[in-house]
Amino acid sequence: MIVKTSIPLVLHRTAAPPVVAALAAAGLNAGMVEQVTVIGDGQMATVCAAMLADRGIHVRLWSIFRENIEAMKATRENRRYLPGLRLPDRVTCTTDADAALRGTELVLSAVPCQFIRGVWERLRPVYPAGVPVASVAKGIENNTLMRPTQIIRDVVGPVPTAALSGPSIAAELARCLPATVVAASEDEDLARLVQEAFSSQWFRVYTNTDLLGVELAGATKNVIALAAGIVDGLRAGDNAKAALLTRGLVEITRLGEAMGARRETFAGLAGMGDLVTTCVSPVGRNRTAGEQIGRGRTVEEVMAATPSVIEGIPTTRSVYELARRYAVEMPITEAVYGVLFEGWDLMRTLTGLMTRRLKGEA
Repeated sequence: MIVKTSIPLVLHRTAAPPVVAALAAAGLNAGMVEQVTVIGDGQMATVCAAMLADRGIHVRLWSIFRENIEAMKATRENRRYLPGLRLPDRVTCTTDADAALRGTELVLSAVPCQFIRGVWERLRPVYPAGVPVASVAKGIENNTLMRPTQIIRDVVGPVPTAALSGPSIAAELARCLPATVVAASEDEDLARLVQEAFSSQWFRVYTNTDLLGVELAGATKNVIALAAGIVDGLRAGDNAKAALLTRGLVEITRLGEAMGARRETFAGLAGMGDLVTTCVSPVGRNRTAGEQIGRGRTVEEVMAATPSVIEGIPTTRSVYELARRYAVEMPITEAVYGVLFEGWDLMRTLTGLMTRRLKGEA
């Protein structure tokens, strides 16, 4: 059982940054966070709602899917996506957007990246001005190439935004197994606010001001995880997988630097930490999908057999386009793109990666 405590928020500052005024306008001050709204009804939405409630916060969990919300109300459990985790009494499930957002002090967006725009367009008419948003989605929107927090701001306007990211498998969080993540925001006060809201004796949260780097790391690691799964499916061995993770980190760091992110972010929890977890976990959706593809199943078959969203598949399109836009060499990403969308032969693709022009390690 998680120790249930109130959450004192200490916003350290010498001058009032922009987020402070926004938080004040939303009724949030240096006292307590009492009300959080969670958007979504998947694994991360469910476990985050439970974690916040066990910290003493009242949570409203909102989704457009009435059938699942009604089932969660009746059973106090999300049997569709995260069976076995009982929702605390402080969690209220609803499909009423106005009721879910009324009086809220912080919103947690847990909607898969490719669906964020549509969901937030539903929320826009009733969204309280200035209420900050923390996103746990990991992806890049197709066509616009926007990150999750960028999509939200594009829809509802210039609200304060943050990202909560890192090695955080929902099934492990549901069991209160130790985990460490990063709360990232361009404003340190908002990053600390999210840090304080989630931190517990088993869930440690660091802050980071590199929002771009943290979100980009969370998206790109899913592409590498698909490749890692393909390696597993081909039974290419641990040496090949270790090389893939190492070189995968090199190319996503290269892209991040070209886009303006900090190099060290990709060596941290949101980068290397999340990459390792996603590429080795037997329950990771992207790695598992890649493994099935490596064993000969088609992309369409894999997606049809998976109830949850496999973020890495659509994100591969976006990362491939970003690499072209910023003229960054990303051979693993290009290979995954070719396999997923252009029908490249798996063994020829692997051979192609291994026989690229010889050069120094960099």
